[in-house]
Amino acid sequence: MLQQTQVKTVIPFFERWMRQLPTLAAFARARRLKVLKLWEGLGYYTRARHAHAAAQVIMRRHGGRFPRNFDDILALPGIGRYTAGAISSIAFNQPAPILDGNVIRVLSRIFGVEGDPRDKKTNATLWQLARDLVSIDPARCSDLNQSLMELGALVCTPRQMRCSVCPVRKLCFAFREDRLAEFPMRPPRAPATERRFMAFVARKQNRFLVRQRPGGAINAHLWEFPNVEIGLEDNSPAATAGLFQIAEVRPLCRIRHSITRHRILLEAYRAQANGKTPGAWKTIRQLKRLPLASAHRKILAVLAS
Repeated sequence: MLQQTQVKTVIPFFERWMRQLPTLAAFARARRLKVLKLWEGLGYYTRARHAHAAAQVIMRRHGGRFPRNFDDILALPGIGRYTAGAISSIAFNQPAPILDGNVIRVLSRIFGVEGDPRDKKTNATLWQLARDLVSIDPARCSDLNQSLMELGALVCTPRQMRCSVCPVRKLCFAFREDRLAEFPMRPPRAPATERRFMAFVARKQNRFLVRQRPGGAINAHLWEFPNVEIGLEDNSPAATAGLFQIAEVRPLCRIRHSITRHRILLEAYRAQANGKTPGAWKTIRQLKRLPLASAHRKILAVLAS
């Protein structure tokens, strides 16, 4: 849950999760629908699917006990080199290096590491530095790794660095050379891409038409109202409806949201389904029990109000 998500955001999700799925066994047995519903609102749903698969592997291969060996942890679905190192060092105090965004920033500035951290050679240099540090005092690698992460999160931040309270500023290359803003050296971000979608809210008596997203797609296995991408300047949305007939020209609601670097406008229209439109017809009560993509959850809130 904490990957790419702040602690304050995660806490209520974690507490709800532990009430519903308090053990690895309960997690492994849970239906995917329940897992995704509990995760709803956290985003990056691949994390939930990987965690579910990892719980099942732990039950099947490790007798329900989380593995302590680094290679066994790394072999779990969704666990990469950084996460395996964090678990090994913080949970089991094993001398495993870590390299997340905060640690990359700290090491780049202290040691003056030139180059883009995503470049293979530069990344290897940073991993070697992290490995060298944990080898100095292996018995305290948990303290070291947590300290590096906290230093990057609270002091050695991307902007507005707090060098005056930094305990290692005298060792810091970037501080001595007054080049803090240059590290880590990342190329300019690609500009955000504007996209526009039209969602069709079709109703049959007290039921609404929804569909499940396919596996392998963004927000895989989540539910949504049928939708299509349209041009940014398209002024005749009815012409794009296809299997739907727009019932009202004015949108039911407009929702703006972001997925990675995409800035998305979703316009929801009341519509009538033409013929055998694929999907499932669900009541408001049934829809509230389904894991919905975040923007479509907002459409449901409008319908339920």
